[in-house]
Amino acid sequence: MHCDPRFSRVREVFEGHLADGAELGAAFAVYLDGELVVDLWGGVADRHTGRPWEGDTPAFAYSCTKAITATVLLQLAERGLVDVSGAVADVWPEFAARGKGAITVEHLLTHQSGLPVVEEPVPVEEFGDPAAIAARLAGQAPLWEPGSAHGYHALSYGFLVGEVIRRVTGKPVGELVAAEIAQPLALELWVGAPDTVIARTARLKAGERPRTAVTETTSEGPDVLAEMARAALDPQSLMNRALGNPGMHLLKGGANHPVILRAGWPAAGVVTTARGLAGFYRSLIAGDLLRPETLRDAVRPRVQGPDRVLLLDTSFGLGYMRPSMTFLMPSETAFGHSGLGGSLGVGDPDRGLAIGYVMNKMANAVSGNLRGLRLVQAVYDSL
Repeated sequence: MHCDPRFSRVREVFEGHLADGAELGAAFAVYLDGELVVDLWGGVADRHTGRPWEGDTPAFAYSCTKAITATVLLQLAERGLVDVSGAVADVWPEFAARGKGAITVEHLLTHQSGLPVVEEPVPVEEFGDPAAIAARLAGQAPLWEPGSAHGYHALSYGFLVGEVIRRVTGKPVGELVAAEIAQPLALELWVGAPDTVIARTARLKAGERPRTAVTETTSEGPDVLAEMARAALDPQSLMNRALGNPGMHLLKGGANHPVILRAGWPAAGVVTTARGLAGFYRSLIAGDLLRPETLRDAVRPRVQGPDRVLLLDTSFGLGYMRPSMTFLMPSETAFGHSGLGGSLGVGDPDRGLAIGYVMNKMANAVSGNLRGLRLVQAVYDSL
């Protein structure tokens, strides 16, 4: 492990979480101006066997994947292969069905397409076939006028953006992540993990089912909390339908199951170490993955305010979260993406920061947890 003395407070917070049982196992990494200044890990990777968390232990990081998938799409846009402002149907003709001809690629990246839910139950047999799931979405009508509102496309985001990528390149997102991002930059990061990686991946421990889908950190008023409580208890709410199909719960162990870890869903499929996730953001803000002007435009907020699915205020650029109630940051120049239960990836070009946090004790939250936010705050306090 490594921690620059300037960031001793970060180590104190991290070790405190392990000591008081807030964490089961976790890792946290920080780059400052390209230098690895924090690289911490500890605890237990598998509570059933007692396997310790090692420096190279990866974890399933849910929606942290979305920012990686967005980066692949934006790389294609830089090469002139995709027009972000163009119609999805230009590269995916079948998508125009049922009034979707005017939906743009930007609508997909910003959760504005009106397709937050896969309406038909996805059978387990299709879990490894994102193109088949995308075909289901192509046959649906939007739930709201595209571009008129936004609502978190928890799983459908990946099947939609991933199919645009596949139509343009003939390759799945995971293959491009490996060839264009992970392998050239030597990052411990996989969208669709091989069996050798799955064997050492941390085993997630689910939190208790939340009474509401609110984050641990929200300060929303009682009206919003009451509405969220109703949505969380209603199996037909947009929130539950968006989060629950395809249903990881259909497999024993849920996200721990090898089928999920191999599948490489482009919205929730990354297996990574904290160092690998932080390294992705280090390379992103350094200009190694996208041109600086591309990134500046991509993190510009396109939508912000009440989210039709999560009900809280959210804010998105082109696939990247911006500071909001679901992405609480000490800096307005931070961007990135959180994952269900607490995993977190952050870049801050103005501060030269890149942060990765993964853990296996899931928080009772859709997005974010207090542990990750305490660590991020400690980083900023140390600057």
